Amino acid sequence: MNTIHRPPPEHPALDARDAGLLAAVARGQARLTPEQGLDLLRGAPLHELGRYADARCRDIHGDTHRTYVIDRNINYTNICTAKCIFCAFKRVKEDHDSYTLEYEELYEKIGELSAIGGTQILMQGGMNSELSLDWYLNLLAGIKERFPHIHVHAFSPPEMIEFVNFFDPPGADLIQKTRWVLARLKDAGMDSLPGGGGEIFAPAVRSKIGMGKCTAEAWLQTMYAAHSLGMFTSATMMFGHIEGYADRVHHMRLVREWQDKAIRDFGTGQVPPDVAGDPSIKKQETGGHYTAFISWPFQPDNTALGRLPEWPKEGDLGRYGDAFPGDAVSKLDGSGTKDLHPEFGRRLRYAGATDYLRTQATSRLFMDNIYSIGSSWVTMGPHVGQVGLYYGANDMGSVMMEENVVSSAGTTYCLDEAVLCRLIRDAGFTPAQRNNVYDVLTVHDGPDAPDRRVADWSDHRAQKLQAQADHSGIEGEAQAELTIGRSD
Repeated sequence: MNTIHRPPPEHPALDARDAGLLAAVARGQARLTPEQGLDLLRGAPLHELGRYADARCRDIHGDTHRTYVIDRNINYTNICTAKCIFCAFKRVKEDHDSYTLEYEELYEKIGELSAIGGTQILMQGGMNSELSLDWYLNLLAGIKERFPHIHVHAFSPPEMIEFVNFFDPPGADLIQKTRWVLARLKDAGMDSLPGGGGEIFAPAVRSKIGMGKCTAEAWLQTMYAAHSLGMFTSATMMFGHIEGYADRVHHMRLVREWQDKAIRDFGTGQVPPDVAGDPSIKKQETGGHYTAFISWPFQPDNTALGRLPEWPKEGDLGRYGDAFPGDAVSKLDGSGTKDLHPEFGRRLRYAGATDYLRTQATSRLFMDNIYSIGSSWVTMGPHVGQVGLYYGANDMGSVMMEENVVSSAGTTYCLDEAVLCRLIRDAGFTPAQRNNVYDVLTVHDGPDAPDRRVADWSDHRAQKLQAQADHSGIEGEAQAELTIGRSD
């Protein structure tokens, strides 16, 4: 993969919509300020925003290939100590439908993925205090022993913070303690750390929607610890709920700043002085950083957060003016406090297709040091995801063999490899299968491409994705069908 290194200069005196500035941003020769990013997100004409985001994407990735990965989302437990009001997946141990998968069940899922040409698992779960460090180490070692060719993209910063709390590792600060846990997981078989639990970083929003989940600072420090071990990670953002537009840009700014720090500290292959004495750091292991940023709208079904009324509720505008509560509270530096609007946290502003495309395009222009931007067709639907390839996205993500967390809270979609390839090709690009670090594995430009082998497309329609069967036999849930990669 390619990595973008030296930060380009900012030009704060220029208007965000200045054609010269946007052209320079698209070429990687200028960096947007947070104020400029917010102006683009809120007010730039949609087609102009998309045009420059697409130009930036093409400058990084070229005009030809757009990628996807064949992986499987495995949620090894749904028992969790957090109290996130946007989550419909979490259970407590006493719930009749709580579960922790046995090793053999996990191995069976990975075997099914391997059989259809999959290259990666995304393995995450709730924060389950019943599981020991040895449970995780033995699981990872077992996976690598049986499936050495499968990349293990596992856990998340909130899980890591709870591992620190559960396992009480040595270290003078959070980064050292997290690094101690990560180093042992890495030695056992963990390859990279996903960006789960990013949500929104602004404290006013995060404390409201993610009670019991780690702070933004802890999330970012965990990722930095992973980068110091040479791990590649992703960053995420869930928007379209109680947050303001400035909160979204603040979130992107923090990812960009910590990416600058990771590239500065680890991108040269030199161990920085502050970690040089840590025995878990080796020179050849440096170079870790964020490879991708993926954002998606909040899915409200079956969640406490989703029961809030939409803005404006009858009478809101007359009492409070025109400002959405989240916008009244949000600040570009993250300093907004809940007392700035009496209805903050009590009203929702959902993000539709247009808002989603605006946010994705802004992220591509603002985050000049992030290599890949993912299109979230899983939540937005296949065709909005396809349009996202013209709004800054270079990657269509996973074909989604299985998914349980987002599916619990709303509609997600399931596509097989042939449909995903066709969506990319119909958008004017050549589909290419990739690995975790965005190296291309297979370019589908010949007659044997998955989509070109299909004679009857009636068997390849998008389906709503089902979560895994729950272990209590609860009626109405079914195992996701293994349709990925099949074109016959």
